[in-house]
Amino acid sequence: MPLVRLTNVSRNFDLQWISIILSRMKKTNVQMKEHWNNIYASREVDTLAWYEEKPTPSLSLLAKCNIRKDDSVVDIGACASTFIDFLIEKQLTSIIAVDISEVALSKLQARLGKEKASRVKWIVDDVTDPKHINKLRDIAVWHDRALLHFLLEEDQKLTYFTTLKKIVKKEGYVIIAAFSLRGARRCNGLDVRNYDSQILTEDLGKKIALVEAFDYTYQMPSGDARPYVYTLFHRIGSS
Repeated sequence: MPLVRLTNVSRNFDLQWISIILSRMKKTNVQMKEHWNNIYASREVDTLAWYEEKPTPSLSLLAKCNIRKDDSVVDIGACASTFIDFLIEKQLTSIIAVDISEVALSKLQARLGKEKASRVKWIVDDVTDPKHINKLRDIAVWHDRALLHFLLEEDQKLTYFTTLKKIVKKEGYVIIAAFSLRGARRCNGLDVRNYDSQILTEDLGKKIALVEAFDYTYQMPSGDARPYVYTLFHRIGSS
């Protein structure tokens, strides 16, 4: 009988601890959403540190993905990026823009205009606690420029890569650009995690193969330099 009581106490303690962790995660997610909404509400998009008039590195990697016009491309952390503009220009018919900030996506929609915006599926969601992204299927290209490096906790990274592997189809592609090991350690008041192609290869696993990687120094609107690593991966099987 004492053993049963101890087990129950232990189980209750575990449940309480899990509840505390989930509560903290929820609070952190809400704080991140508020943080990015405030950033986009208070500043013009083309003054933001990561703004690109033309996302040349991403487009160069996309050109190597051999996709059809009806293949699905998801831009994770799309914010108000011009990458979506160029997908529309290429006449792709299954474009998905995802961001935690509805303010950012609203600004992107407004810039595109009603007709172009209607060609995009818009999802407000948190990749570290997905409610909608993880329901997508048969994604041909997963594109992420400058989101992954903000995920500091191991459980956030695990959810990110689990979701990626769940929705990217066999023979699909993954494009990830993140601050390189020579890059900034903080951005917009937040700490970041730095990467190289080897770290990303290990995180993605054996059945998602590295196709190409290169260093790229991005010049911010302020003129400051931001060293990135750009990577292209090809999924060769389920993992």
